[in-house]
Amino acid sequence: MPDEHRPQHAPSSATDVNERTSLDSLVSLSSTLAVDSQDDDDTPNPKRPTLPASHISTIARRPSALDDDEQQPLSTVAADNAAAKTKDEPVTWMSLPKKGQLAVLTIARFSEPLSERSLAAYMFYQLRWFDPSLPDSTIASQGGLLTAVFAAAQFFTAIWWGRAADTPWIGRKKVLLVGLTGTAIASIGVGFSRTFYQALFCRALAGALNGNIGVMRTMLSEIIKEKRYQSRAFLLLPMCFNVGVVVGPILGGFLADPVNAFPNVFGPGSTLGGKNGVGWMTAYPYGLPNLFSGIFILISAMSVVFGLDETHEALRHKPDYGRKIGKLITRILCRQQRSTDGYSRVAADETELQPTPTTPSTPGQHVYPRSVPDPEQQAQTPTTPPKTTPQTSPFRAILTKNVLLTLAAHHLLAFHVSSFNALVFLLLPAPHSPNTTHHFPSLHWTGGLGLTQEKVGLAMAILGIIGLPLQIFLYPPLNTKLGTLPGYRTFLPFSILAYIALPFLVLLPERPAWLVWVLLSLVLASQVLSRTFALTGTVILVNNSSPGRGALGTVHGVAQSASSAARMLGPTLGGWLLGLGLSGNFVGVVWWLMAVVAGVNWGLLFLIYEGDGRGGRA
Repeated sequence: MPDEHRPQHAPSSATDVNERTSLDSLVSLSSTLAVDSQDDDDTPNPKRPTLPASHISTIARRPSALDDDEQQPLSTVAADNAAAKTKDEPVTWMSLPKKGQLAVLTIARFSEPLSERSLAAYMFYQLRWFDPSLPDSTIASQGGLLTAVFAAAQFFTAIWWGRAADTPWIGRKKVLLVGLTGTAIASIGVGFSRTFYQALFCRALAGALNGNIGVMRTMLSEIIKEKRYQSRAFLLLPMCFNVGVVVGPILGGFLADPVNAFPNVFGPGSTLGGKNGVGWMTAYPYGLPNLFSGIFILISAMSVVFGLDETHEALRHKPDYGRKIGKLITRILCRQQRSTDGYSRVAADETELQPTPTTPSTPGQHVYPRSVPDPEQQAQTPTTPPKTTPQTSPFRAILTKNVLLTLAAHHLLAFHVSSFNALVFLLLPAPHSPNTTHHFPSLHWTGGLGLTQEKVGLAMAILGIIGLPLQIFLYPPLNTKLGTLPGYRTFLPFSILAYIALPFLVLLPERPAWLVWVLLSLVLASQVLSRTFALTGTVILVNNSSPGRGALGTVHGVAQSASSAARMLGPTLGGWLLGLGLSGNFVGVVWWLMAVVAGVNWGLLFLIYEGDGRGGRA
């Protein structure tokens, strides 16, 4: 239509004039750019057309909701990129989160096997000191009872300690402290016992007050929530056991009966003994190693008071005066360290980022950076409702097929592993028998390896020395490649082979001694390799079989009770059978029965699956 026939309308306002002028300018600009794009290449550097300043609209565009989607805050982008990068990185020991909390848990866990393995190194000799007239078969039975009574008392109380740890008015940390304190007192009591029944009572007291294994596993799963870290995090507790297996026997063998072991230091006429020797060491020759263990356990309890956070959802945000004191001590020590290094502490309010307004685009209007929220908008943003505390699940919630089968496998594993740990150190010091009348394929023979107290401690240390490298270097990559349950299935048969082979070492001649030690080390290495994967795997499987967080403490409490029942029955029955074998010329029967139990344990692994911690499959 020609312009003269075009209807003429007067502009309604100055705003319409400006908007139409800007629109005409943009159309002209787009036409010019289209023409420029078709020019020949020999056109020398055409000048880019620009809009005059007078044609630019001064009206601020209304903020759009799309801006928030298109312009993501830099802090959010950086956090997302960091999270994606973290998931892609391989898990290492240094990448584990919350190392301080893990360190406190490992110290607490280490204190218990230190005490138990120290006792096992000289148990045979302490029982003989109680009554020198007893035969070796009776001492072997007593050793099994002394080991089993701890687990028997724990069997009756572990479930209730687990339920107590799940209740909001007790929590995990208090249960852990009760267990450590009770274990320290009972350890000292065993060392200063004069009869077998006094030592038996002290061991029962330690078991009744101790529900720590289940509580530690619960806290570990609450500290390390990402599944990718579980294989290494849950490996820390068995690693502490292996360290205790190394240090405990050396400590026990070194400190036991100090008057006779170090006569120049503690004996009559010695530096510390005076004329008659140190009196209490003479009256209680096995008191020193137990006293040392008790003091170390109390120190670990203090580290829990001052260094460990409560992980129960209902209690983790409540005041913890022990942690406040611990943090105060840490600040004082860190301040002293900084002062020696020439640094000073910066006040907290000096490090806070303050919202700095940028140059206003319109007079009277401040524009805040996107990384710092606008105070007016922040005031209008509704606050996120607090998370609801998970309620303690009823006991029947854990009675599922997979949970029960997982607990059964856990029970059988504890049965044959605890039997091995108790009986192997009764077989090693048992007197050697020539077995001159034995001829294959007869299975009738008797006797032990006849090792001295110091060599028994060395043999126990071999278990830990072999186990630590396996746990640190071999288990993590293989578990990542195979998976928790397949790795458990693959390596458990090595225990079966070890149980079958061990009693045949009794038939070896005492000379050459190196042959006995080489074969003994191979048998122990097979069992340690097996339990490295089995013990860590069963803990992860039990943890992930839980139907929810509200039942986590209960599941671990029941698992500890099942384990305690096994550790009660295994050493008791095993010690009785070992005594019969030593007196009845049939010492191998107890070990081959353990191999049968391990075989049933292996079969159960093909009936269970790894859960996701919420009642489903992983």
